[in-house]
Amino acid sequence: MAQQPDVAKRANLSNDLARAIVRLVNDRGLQPGDPLDSMKVLAARFEVAVPTMREAMRRLEGLGVLEFRHGSGVYVGANSGRRVLANPLSPRPDSDQLVELLEARRQIEPQLAMLAAQVREPVAMTWMEEALERSRRLVAERDEALWLSNLDFHRAVAAAGGNGVLAEVLDSIVLVHGEEQKEILRLHGDAVDDYAEHARIGAAVRDGDPELAREAAYTHLDHVVEVIRARIG
Repeated sequence: MAQQPDVAKRANLSNDLARAIVRLVNDRGLQPGDPLDSMKVLAARFEVAVPTMREAMRRLEGLGVLEFRHGSGVYVGANSGRRVLANPLSPRPDSDQLVELLEARRQIEPQLAMLAAQVREPVAMTWMEEALERSRRLVAERDEALWLSNLDFHRAVAAAGGNGVLAEVLDSIVLVHGEEQKEILRLHGDAVDDYAEHARIGAAVRDGDPELAREAAYTHLDHVVEVIRARIG
């Protein structure tokens, strides 16, 4: 119990830093794709430790406000101008909310995967392949950033269908409920199996097999629902 004030103080600092970074992006008039100062430079600017700055910036990465490019640096993300974003102060999701979120995705994503296999929009396909490769590496490294890469995979599949409205529906669900997605992966507990299911979806989309893509997406989400229910039941 004695540690709770420290935990709250750290969370508040992370939130304040995240907001300060967003203000910095806006003040400089930066646009998606523009480079941002390094994590070390920003930590010095705001007079905090690098790990503290990293935590704040990872939150913004999860929202798509920032983008980390391996070996290149930090860039302004595609969602920097969004008005509807996840609330970093929202309470930890309860078990019913997690299941409801997964059931909603189970109704939507199989159709998006089927459309993706039919259209295979080139830019989104490249994004999908990059997300899969990044997830494969993060699984091997047991990196906690895996959940972000997994979100990118699902968003890329939706975008590959070429329908911006449908992609935005899925995009909003996974971005606004980013913390819930992180909790789902934690409860799932089997990152290797989860990646294998993603790879099957990706292969079906890549091969242009709409029915297999739909089936693989439904099977994946149905499996996740079963696992989460068993964990929280």
